[in-house]
Amino acid sequence: MHLAYPAVLAALLFCTGLYGVLARRNAILVLMSVELMLNAVNLNLVAFDVWLSKAAQDTLHSGQALTLFTIAIAAAEIGIGLAIVLAVHRNRGTSDIDKLRDTAEGPETDGPDSDSPAAAQADRAGKAEATA
Repeated sequence: MHLAYPAVLAALLFCTGLYGVLARRNAILVLMSVELMLNAVNLNLVAFDVWLSKAAQDTLHSGQALTLFTIAIAAAEIGIGLAIVLAVHRNRGTSDIDKLRDTAEGPETDGPDSDSPAAAQADRAGKAEATA
């Protein structure tokens, strides 16, 4: 088999995953797209390992060994990523990436160290409740 077939398939998989990462709003779909990209890399590693092993008699199959490491890292990544997405969904009620980006910490608000009268009044009210 020619090297072009798996290389073209890997390129299509990688482009599909890249489109999914850039265009999707759901965090779980973004994680699935990252997995597609990793699988395209794995396909390239194995295809080039097989292609290069035909040239050498004593081969180490390093492409296949790297693929196993990549699969292990991808499994850990999806486990941790899915746990984070589920925790965020429980706390915020959505897994939409744009809404999560909007709810990130914004500019600092006036704290107790500010000189505004509203902050001073809120500070006095808090002290009064604490002594009551």
